Amino acid sequence: MEVIWRIVKMAFSRKREMTAAYIAMIGATTAYLFLPYLFGQAIDQIKVMLEGGNIPLQGLLVIVGVIIGLSIVRGGLSFFQNYFGEAVSQYVSYDLRNKLYDHVQHLSFGFHDRNHTGQVMSRAITDVENIRMFVNMGIVRTPYFMALFVVVAVILVRMDLQLGLASIGFVPIILIISGVVRLRLREAWLTIQDMMADLNTILQENLTGQRVVKAFASEDFENQKYNDKSQEVSEAFIDAEKLRAANNAFTLFAFQLGLVIIILFGGWRVMSTDLTIGQLASFVFYMQILAMPVRMSGFLVNSYARAASGGQRLFEILDTESEVVEKTNAMELGRMEGHVRFEDVSFSYEEDKPVLKGINFEAKPGKVVALLGPPGSGKSSVANLLPRFYDVGSGRITIDGIDIRDATLKSLRQNIGIVQQDVFLFGAGLRENIAYGREDAPLEDVIQAAKIAQLHNFISALDGAYDTEVGERGVNLSGGQRQRMSIARAVLLDPPILVLDDSTSSVDANTEDLIRRAMEEVMKGRTTLIIAHRLSTVHRADEIMVMDKGEIVERGTHQELLALGGKYREIYELQLRPQEDVMRDIDVGEEFQGAGRSASRPTSAKEAVTL
Repeated sequence: MEVIWRIVKMAFSRKREMTAAYIAMIGATTAYLFLPYLFGQAIDQIKVMLEGGNIPLQGLLVIVGVIIGLSIVRGGLSFFQNYFGEAVSQYVSYDLRNKLYDHVQHLSFGFHDRNHTGQVMSRAITDVENIRMFVNMGIVRTPYFMALFVVVAVILVRMDLQLGLASIGFVPIILIISGVVRLRLREAWLTIQDMMADLNTILQENLTGQRVVKAFASEDFENQKYNDKSQEVSEAFIDAEKLRAANNAFTLFAFQLGLVIIILFGGWRVMSTDLTIGQLASFVFYMQILAMPVRMSGFLVNSYARAASGGQRLFEILDTESEVVEKTNAMELGRMEGHVRFEDVSFSYEEDKPVLKGINFEAKPGKVVALLGPPGSGKSSVANLLPRFYDVGSGRITIDGIDIRDATLKSLRQNIGIVQQDVFLFGAGLRENIAYGREDAPLEDVIQAAKIAQLHNFISALDGAYDTEVGERGVNLSGGQRQRMSIARAVLLDPPILVLDDSTSSVDANTEDLIRRAMEEVMKGRTTLIIAHRLSTVHRADEIMVMDKGEIVERGTHQELLALGGKYREIYELQLRPQEDVMRDIDVGEEFQGAGRSASRPTSAKEAVTL
């Protein structure tokens, strides 16, 4: 019930629209309730006229005119009731979508690690739509149907006590059964919405992973997986609909049974002259009005159940607090010098599973610090802690002596340029993607950043140049080009701190060397933290730290670590030494072939002719 109450409060936050909807509802209901009485009066007058009674035709015409007028009024007011009801429901869904979107933007990486994209999308679309339907049909229309039922029941009892009690005698039974059905439907719709979220997840994964699906010829497997889940969803929908339909069928049967009793008993009363034909007709007309809220009760119960389950899933996200919380008095950082310190930092994604243990290091302005180690050693976790994507478990991280938890998240991240290992590009133009984070950057700055990232020549050769669309997730670019786009983004921000998270993992050796040379100029005067698997990208750093199992096991310069003969030397022997030997063999071979060609090559055109 708490979920429904929260939805009701959101609807009533639109006071003007709700007031207008209820005023129109009251007017439409009032006009509607006069019509059966007038119809009954008209029938009685027609009966008298047919029997030769002396009733002026003018009186009948007045009644007919009033009926037409009330019908027009009722129609107009019903239009405004529907219009404002839909307006309220759309405003509520608009507010919910925006709140959800904004809230998700400000949740930490931990939330996104635990929740699949398809699940969140399902709540933003399906659950919000279920709430919208409930606002319109449940919150706005329920008072209308309740008013009709209560007022008509009172009118029927006042018209004839016995017939009135008989006409509403089935209501308690309907209310009890509807209450039971409502509880069962809520559980059913909660299950359905979870299943729909799973179905959306399968669809989203399939569409974004089409290259993998086709590469492994797994279309049939994916089709079967989607069909199985889709069948589960269909069967669950059918079960819920059977429950709703059974409730509606019973409700209509109970009402029709009551109507039959009224007609039989009422007809006997007319024959006994206790009632006129017009009064019985009015009674039946009122019963028909009473049928409307009775018929709609099943729909309202279903709407309530869907909104309750959808609201529960939606508010789970809206009530989720970010694990990274900005202090109320957090300071705005200006441009920092970039003196970074990790002081006894420990961290874990899950309790009792430490990822980092007692990390201590210092990165001074203008220096390059590299973290090297096997996958899972904790390198990327270090990179994620610096901009507070996650918060440290213990210890602290400072920039220029300021604990990063004392700064606003926006000003902190504006001081850190990140080139991530998993590059995400938006389906926009090259310029928009490079300028992401600095959308107002002039084209000249974008071009300069592209030149530094060794992208300008490639972009200039395209027909659309910097306006060329990159496609979904950058599908029109190679892996190396996407990674250089990420580097250009970081360069354009002009931050005092650079974090390169394996930023050259998807480029060839030649491009890697070009990027390295360009970045040497960019890194001057900046604190640079390089995270890499390959030793070739970090051996020129001012300090290298070798990580293993969440700890720094070695640190020093390239030469110092080689002399140490530890894990770094082991990595060197496995990676760089073979590369150096191959390159040396190639150089020697080229020199030998060059000498051979020189010895056999004609020394002049004349000699060539002679040969």
